[in-house]
Amino acid sequence: MLWPAEAIWEAVSPLLPTFSVEVLPQIDSTNSELMRRARAGQLDPVLLVAECQSAGRGRLGRQWVSDDTTGAGALSSLTFSLGLPLSPADWSGLSLAVGLSVVESLHPDLRLKWPNDVWLHERKLAGILIETMSVGELRYAVVGVGINILLPPSQDLRTPAAALCEVLPEVDAARALGLVAAPLVRAIVRFGEEGFAPLRTAFHARDLLYGRELVCSDGATGMARGVDAGGALLLHTDNGLKKISSAEVSVRPAPVSPSHGS
Repeated sequence: MLWPAEAIWEAVSPLLPTFSVEVLPQIDSTNSELMRRARAGQLDPVLLVAECQSAGRGRLGRQWVSDDTTGAGALSSLTFSLGLPLSPADWSGLSLAVGLSVVESLHPDLRLKWPNDVWLHERKLAGILIETMSVGELRYAVVGVGINILLPPSQDLRTPAAALCEVLPEVDAARALGLVAAPLVRAIVRFGEEGFAPLRTAFHARDLLYGRELVCSDGATGMARGVDAGGALLLHTDNGLKKISSAEVSVRPAPVSPSHGS
């Protein structure tokens, strides 16, 4: 597959002069590799793409399924991580800023499920995993993104899967990377300078959960009312407005009761 590495580098290098792009045929996890490099003192900004991940990771320790090919030579998913030093005044909302950049770069039908999943028609199309590491006075951020290009061969998943081919049938993994990579770098750099607050209105326009009854893994239930300026989920409960800021709390739309009409 011909990856647009040079075009991405040309778009990003004026903003980050030491930026580089690497494509690996296989690795355990692009996030894990960039965290290993950071521990070894490699802190330059880098985009690391893997054609196959043997141990891809999602949020809360979940596995991210990443096949090498479909058998026809086409990658079924796009997996990459972006690593760079970052020093925002407030880290809250970074995953929302990343997700917003991804959906705005791909298709108007895509929605964001707080805090960091991309959904299409009530199914999960992409996931985001953010990890950080302090190295001396610097903090290095690793932003991992996994996007289903084609539907995974196994549908035995906790959340039903969607694929980019459903809305962009001509876009393969390489073209998808070309669409999302440079805007994502710019979005993260902007987040480092301005935080999440300027993005709140744009997030609400893509918010899958807004106005829906939710059930949270911590036992809370209520109606979603968007997010605050720091990216915390606002939940209107019987006891008032509750802010959920921990990504360790999972939220899901409440089951819809069957209608009893004739």
